[in-house]
Amino acid sequence: MAELLARWHRAMEEIPEAQWQALTAPAGLPFYSWRWLQGLETSGSVAPRQGWQPCHLSLWREHDLIAVAPLYLKGHSYGEFVFDQSFAQLAGQLGLRYYPKLLGMSPVSPVQGYRFHVAAGEDAAALTALMLELIDDFCREHHILSCNFLYVDPAWQGLAEAAGCATWLNQQSLWSNGDFKSFDDYLASFNANQRRNIRRERRSIGAAGLTVTPLAGDDLPASMVRHMHSFYARHCQRWGAWGSQYLTEAFFAFAAEQLRENLVLFSAHRGDPFDPVAMSLCVYSHDTLWGRYWGSTEEIENLHFEVCYYAPIDWAIQQGLRSFDPGAGGSHKRRRGFLAQPRASLHRWSDPRFDSLLRGWLPPANAQLLEEIEAENAELPFSRRDLPLAAPQGAPDEQPEANSLGRGGDLG
Repeated sequence: MAELLARWHRAMEEIPEAQWQALTAPAGLPFYSWRWLQGLETSGSVAPRQGWQPCHLSLWREHDLIAVAPLYLKGHSYGEFVFDQSFAQLAGQLGLRYYPKLLGMSPVSPVQGYRFHVAAGEDAAALTALMLELIDDFCREHHILSCNFLYVDPAWQGLAEAAGCATWLNQQSLWSNGDFKSFDDYLASFNANQRRNIRRERRSIGAAGLTVTPLAGDDLPASMVRHMHSFYARHCQRWGAWGSQYLTEAFFAFAAEQLRENLVLFSAHRGDPFDPVAMSLCVYSHDTLWGRYWGSTEEIENLHFEVCYYAPIDWAIQQGLRSFDPGAGGSHKRRRGFLAQPRASLHRWSDPRFDSLLRGWLPPANAQLLEEIEAENAELPFSRRDLPLAAPQGAPDEQPEANSLGRGGDLG
């Protein structure tokens, strides 16, 4: 490893786009593309004044980029959806400063898949261990108590655990495609009572005079992506201080021009799909759909369920997508076909007392979380023979639950 050079970066623009993409593109996650992360930075959505300081780590062999870790210094815990406020409280009780902390994730996106991206042919285990050592050195030098990697890629998780990271499980949601050919095929997996409920909810949208139209690819004008900001802002403002409006109008303008190939809007309208009453914005790859944001100008019963769950599931089936991660939310997702899933975050703490306390707490906490997931999924309204079980893959509400060490989610 002696021939390698490590660099820390305060902005994505310090790293060549082509070389970043060569490392991250194989994972197929739009949220870790150079343009996505660059857009967050240049739009002011992710910036020091917002409590997000880009602090990306790269490894080079001469002029070749061989590994990158998207990282941020955080001055708070918002926009993460893995709630560590009790960790911060414990740090205060021990006389330790919890913030700033070092964080690895795609900002404000609780999307599974975080990892150190390593060039093909390189020793991923050795480079993971080396980069973690560099991160430990950085944290000691700058008196940073913790480094946290959220929503990690299960394929990378074992490498980081072997290098000393502690695992904390949180609960999120996932819909999986059981080779359905239509939404009716999907409905057939529910018990009779829930099939009636979902059909009733979907019919109520038509009774309100609304149609929901997906807009993607050539059918998605840039103007509609820009227009989505007004729906997003309206929805956030409804919640006042808890609204969590992270993305700026400039990010939607950037996305309209640079990110449209991975975006799909679901427009609820009376006649013209480009004159919507409500919209949701989703992101998709070759096999996965992610629910992100929504908003409405009218209060219409069941409209949220249609625009954010049913229409996207219908579209995902038509596109042959493997799964749909709906974003944040609560138990209402379960009854609409989203299974509870464990998602792992990985952590390192520089203070021995703090490290010992949390590593002692984690195993029983993780075991309890898995029991809760099993109990939740046992109550799902599926016919048992058709239960579309999914491989563990995730997110609940930005406001912390009382008396917990944290569970998390976004605006879905």
